[in-house]
Amino acid sequence: MRTVLRRPEFRLLFCGLLASMTAESILLLALAIWVKDLTGSDGLAGATIFAVIAPMTLAPLVGWFVDRHPRRPFFVLANLVTAVLLAPLFLVRDRADVWIVYAVAALYGLSHLALGAALSGLIRELVPVELLADANGVLQTVRQGLRLIGPLAGAGLYAAVGGAALAAVGVLGFLAAAAVVGTLRTGATRPTGPGPRWPADIGSGLRHLAGEPAMRRAVLGYGLGSLVMGFTESLIFAYVDQGLRRDAAFVGVLVTVQGVGGLVGGLCSPAAVRRLGEVGTLAAGVAFFGPAALALAYPDLRLGVPAVLLAGVSIPLTMVGLHTLVQRRTPPRMLGRVAAATEAVVSGPQALSIGVGALLVGAFDYRLLFLLTGVATLLAGAYLWRARHLTPPGRPRIPAPRRPVDVVGAARRQRGR
Repeated sequence: MRTVLRRPEFRLLFCGLLASMTAESILLLALAIWVKDLTGSDGLAGATIFAVIAPMTLAPLVGWFVDRHPRRPFFVLANLVTAVLLAPLFLVRDRADVWIVYAVAALYGLSHLALGAALSGLIRELVPVELLADANGVLQTVRQGLRLIGPLAGAGLYAAVGGAALAAVGVLGFLAAAAVVGTLRTGATRPTGPGPRWPADIGSGLRHLAGEPAMRRAVLGYGLGSLVMGFTESLIFAYVDQGLRRDAAFVGVLVTVQGVGGLVGGLCSPAAVRRLGEVGTLAAGVAFFGPAALALAYPDLRLGVPAVLLAGVSIPLTMVGLHTLVQRRTPPRMLGRVAAATEAVVSGPQALSIGVGALLVGAFDYRLLFLLTGVATLLAGAYLWRARHLTPPGRPRIPAPRRPVDVVGAARRQRGR
């Protein structure tokens, strides 16, 4: 990771992303809290998260649009547009204005999808193939670290100042990201090759996922695991309430432990990709979720804390393995379409499982559901592990950071000779 951060271009991108990721981590959960405060309804608060996820259905169209434009200018413009989209939050005053929060959440979800697709291509332009896992690992480590402080900071900011402060933080974060990344200079100004055609290439991202063996196996295996991973969003509350007999606020302690695990997983993920390959790393991440869920079926903190820690480790392993695989196995000119399609295929089942889990936890014993989750994710991990030969590990040569050429000095030395 130190190697990739020594590259000036990536370091600049990292600084810009740090601003926008901080705004993200503060904003998302706090929007749901805001709706809960305005309406008093848990269901309406949860619908805020659904509004963010719903635009995933437009992933093929978003990816097609991203691939028609140069990566850096599009990424800068998308950050500016996102800042503008958050501005209507300043108008929210009471329950009658909740529709504004939903509208902003949906538009933010759409921009988040576009930013992710553009970012995948931008990283591919800035970083050599040998360092893609390290670049993704750096970003996942920071993202997991922000989980430790972001939601708490957002909730505290809302409680102290109100919703307008959340809007201000979001706007400033995305404006800062646009300003920093706007100074970046990339070698490639436009995706190479012919641009995507309408409407023939709308579904090309999905077709690429289905046609490339390693990516097909990765998306299918992770998608199957995601169908039950989302259960834990509701099950953890039952674990704390019914199992540990503690107040719901104790979930925050477990989320912090999970964040620590996420930091560990993010730091280890580049080495895992080099030793196991992309599919092998993804398999390990999904499989680690299995014993964690099985341990949580028995309500004892001596098992619960290591289990939640292990679940945290699994998240960046899966993300780094999957993102690196997409970047390495996709032609740069169609990376936006494939990245957006991957996000939709993976996030869709997980969003569905969150809703299903909320229903099942009221009808079945939470311990049984944890057991089901553990067995299912172990099977999904084994399914992926059997395909690890599709992305064999390598020992790439780590290139040195590019240095600016001293043209004047070279000319003087030439004259001296």
